[in-house]
Amino acid sequence: MRSVLLVEDDFFDTMTAQKAFERFNVPHKLYTAFNGIEALDLLLGRNNVEPIRPLPEVILLDLNMPKMNGHEFLAELRSMPELSQIPVFITTTSGMDVDRLSAQNLGVSGYILKPLDFETSTDMVDSMNLLEQLLK
Repeated sequence: MRSVLLVEDDFFDTMTAQKAFERFNVPHKLYTAFNGIEALDLLLGRNNVEPIRPLPEVILLDLNMPKMNGHEFLAELRSMPELSQIPVFITTTSGMDVDRLSAQNLGVSGYILKPLDFETSTDMVDSMNLLEQLLK
C-alpha cells in the first residue's frame, strides 16, 4: 500500500492534514510520528515498532518538535542510503529564511507553511508539487 509519513507534534495540524488527504482523495495511508525519533523508529523498525513497508513515498516534516527536531531528523535521514531518496516536504509555521535555507541545503522537495491545505496554501507551488507527487 502507498503511504505518507507525517512527522508532526501538533494534534490540530495532524488532524488538518488528515482532513486535507480525505478531501482530495489522496490514495495513501497516512502514518504519523510526533517527533524525529518516532519517525526513525517507524522507518527503521526500531524499539519494537513495526516498520512502514514499503517505505513511504513522501515525508511531511515539521521543523519545531521536541526530542529530535525536523532539521536533526532530516540530517539523519539524508545520511542513511536506504532512506536518503525519500522526498521530504517541510510543513511548518516558520517562514524564516534561515529555516528555508537550512532545509534546502538538506535536499527538501518543498517548503509549505501550515496549515497543510492544498487549496489555500501561501506556498501554492510547493503544495501543488506535493499533491502531484501523491496523486501520480
